[in-house]
Amino acid sequence: MFTKQQIQEEYIRWLKYAVEDKDLIEELKEMQEDGAKQEDAFYRNLEFGTGGLRGVIGAGTNRMNIYTVAKASQGLAEYVKNHGGQKKGIAVSYDSRIKSDVFARVAAQVFAGNGIQVYIYDELMPTPCLSFAVRRLGCEAGIMVTASHNPSKYNGYKVYGSDGCQITTEAAAAILDEIEAVDIFEGILKMNFDEAVDCGRIRWISSEVTADFVDCVKKQSVLGALDQVDKDVAIVYSPLNGTGLKPVLRTLGESGFTNITVVKEQEAPDGHFPTCPYPNPEIREAMALGIEYAKERDADLLLATDPDCDRVGIAVKDEQGNHVLLSGNETGMLLLDYICSRRRANGTMPEHPVMIKTIVTIDMAERIAAHYGVETKNVLTGFKFIGEQIGLLEEKGQESSYIFGFEESYGYLSGSYVRDKDGVNAAFLICEMFAYYKAQGISLWQKLKELYQTYGYCLNTLHSFTFEGAAGFLRMKEIMASLRQGIDMIGGKRVLECLDYSRGLDGLPKSDVLKFMLEDYCSVVIRPSGTEPKMKVYLSVSAEDMEMAGRIEAEMAESLKGFFE
Repeated sequence: MFTKQQIQEEYIRWLKYAVEDKDLIEELKEMQEDGAKQEDAFYRNLEFGTGGLRGVIGAGTNRMNIYTVAKASQGLAEYVKNHGGQKKGIAVSYDSRIKSDVFARVAAQVFAGNGIQVYIYDELMPTPCLSFAVRRLGCEAGIMVTASHNPSKYNGYKVYGSDGCQITTEAAAAILDEIEAVDIFEGILKMNFDEAVDCGRIRWISSEVTADFVDCVKKQSVLGALDQVDKDVAIVYSPLNGTGLKPVLRTLGESGFTNITVVKEQEAPDGHFPTCPYPNPEIREAMALGIEYAKERDADLLLATDPDCDRVGIAVKDEQGNHVLLSGNETGMLLLDYICSRRRANGTMPEHPVMIKTIVTIDMAERIAAHYGVETKNVLTGFKFIGEQIGLLEEKGQESSYIFGFEESYGYLSGSYVRDKDGVNAAFLICEMFAYYKAQGISLWQKLKELYQTYGYCLNTLHSFTFEGAAGFLRMKEIMASLRQGIDMIGGKRVLECLDYSRGLDGLPKSDVLKFMLEDYCSVVIRPSGTEPKMKVYLSVSAEDMEMAGRIEAEMAESLKGFFE
């Protein structure tokens, strides 16, 4: 954090040198008499970590703008040069968010200015397409300009390694060292974008790469030659004004799905997200318009992908014909059971199958996996850790053992062709699963109830608490310190053990995460978000039925509120 004098000095410097973006010039002038706004915009450099950058779009060192993006890109360029990766290059992609295309071009200019080969998509593309391009083109690194499912005022900058996985803690620390050594106005090397294209330093990623990606997704089908499937089922799809429209519809169309309705108001890319201010398929508000479409068209399935198309949310009909949103855990369990059952039936299950999930993902998945003889690996929160485990299997020549990975926050992947969650893959598999069960006269709602009857009921919920600005940053640290002093009871459940992952438990990297193991197979996981100004609380409740689980969950949630108020 910077002192008040440093904040003032940096603000004055920006007034003098930040002259390339009219929006920033106006914003800087507007905060001239507002010390609080200046402090919030300049009290620190935008934090860079394994999730890259993420922040509010605007003027200042603590904001996403062409200067902070250029500085991060210069630091990444130095890192790539230090590893001899200039010729291997860096792949670049971007989503529909405000200024995403601008930030992507700025990054490409910086990489080109540093003598690094750049590959960039000529239109917005999903995050999994970036991971695929890195691997397909043999790049040293990749960046995806996106703020995922956050509100429109945010944008971000994810960094990927040569394996197509988000960077490790060690790589992030090394890149951060390079970034911090860069002067934001005087330390940047840039090349004119058009000139870089003309000389071949910047190359457009070919349509063949996209076609190869779609082919890899379609190969994830687990249907056998004799399996009956109804691909004329009514499906409503929303890309939530993001990147999913073309690749999702192309994949489904080439796979024979013929009855898909797109939510018109959320079809075109639009970073303002006019009908879903929080474009997150995890929440009802973002799915509300799609549910209306599904009702009007009597569609049994609604699916929506977030703006960078790495997450998928769905709604299905219950017994009364109402459209019910499924949680990420519920969709993940359905997919896991579907993949396992079809692979076993069709003789395509590997000899030593492996499923990978995060520590906050529903424990019931382990019971499903065990039923099919599938090993479960638990990793820290973040799909990059699932990607790392796939890489470790690959190093041992056991890549084919991986059959599925998922996290409760609506991220899924059934293949190793990318190393991040893939909304295109998930949308395809969900539609295939839906069509397969439909042909058998079974709804997804019925199948989910069957899983609960077989394995017992389990309720997992997520509660988020927002802490904006400098004061919020300090408050989150205070909360974690307070929790580490110990808790005896949570919602009437006795705490049996506290697992502190900051110590590096179970061979996992050190992480600021606490997991409280409670009696009766309940648990609570608490962590600060690595990409948002939030504390996240994950509650897991095992009970006889849904009603009892709901009561217990509410008591646990209420007892924890005091820590975050």
